[in-house]
Amino acid sequence: MKNPRSIFPSAQSKTWHLAALGLLLGAQALLAARPAAAADSPTLQRLRASGELKVCIWPDYYGITYRNPNTQQLGGIDIELSAELAKDLKLKLTYVESSFTQLIEDVGSSRCDVAMFAVGVLPQRQARLAFTKPYLQSDIYGVTTRSNRAVRDWADIDRPGVLVGVQAGTFMEPVMTAALKKAEVVVVRPPATRERELEAGRIDVFMTDYPYSRRLLDNADWARLVPPPQPFHVLPYAYATRQNDAAWLARLDEFVAAIKRDGRLKAAAARHGLSEIVVSQ
Repeated sequence: MKNPRSIFPSAQSKTWHLAALGLLLGAQALLAARPAAAADSPTLQRLRASGELKVCIWPDYYGITYRNPNTQQLGGIDIELSAELAKDLKLKLTYVESSFTQLIEDVGSSRCDVAMFAVGVLPQRQARLAFTKPYLQSDIYGVTTRSNRAVRDWADIDRPGVLVGVQAGTFMEPVMTAALKKAEVVVVRPPATRERELEAGRIDVFMTDYPYSRRLLDNADWARLVPPPQPFHVLPYAYATRQNDAAWLARLDEFVAAIKRDGRLKAAAARHGLSEIVVSQ
């Protein structure tokens, strides 16, 4: 009779074989899952087929996606980071000009694959769009002129007779409309701008966020910032895309996590004066 050890594997051998089998099955499952995830994403499939990533921007957003009127060059944190996303995906980058009033239509109609211009995460937008994890956040600030006597500090904003400008389509419009009880809200629509309305005396102050306030403070010697004495309405900013494509949203979230982890977000924010509003976690 043969030695039983030559017929039956030892306990140690049996454990090794089971472990090896488990690793093999796990690797096969992982490889099988990758094509399935891609197949579940019509956006990723289309991007790979076209070789092009279309990114919606608002070219009037200082520090974020801003076209310099003198050079016509685009600059800002999301110009840099959209280029990083395209590089990570190995795709050609194309910009699609949009705005906060056009955002939902442009993203929903596939004019662009993702909106990258510090989009505030609002309930009415969440009902129509999918958002990544936040990467910036901002409170609301007032901007007035140095000569304005009606608004000297935050408490002066909500007083009878004060005209408060808000940009149409921005989150300041619904927030200030709900918050102000005595002042009058003036919704500024293109081609009019908040700056021109303020300089012309048709409004006393306009409400904006941290990035846009930097535009006035950096470029207009007549502008004066009116900050809230304590947090007023801090809003997270994220990237927006279409709903019902979980794999594409997961890929965008992976990008946001990566730029936080490897320092690209902090570096880009520092170059554009936005370090104070970075969401690092």
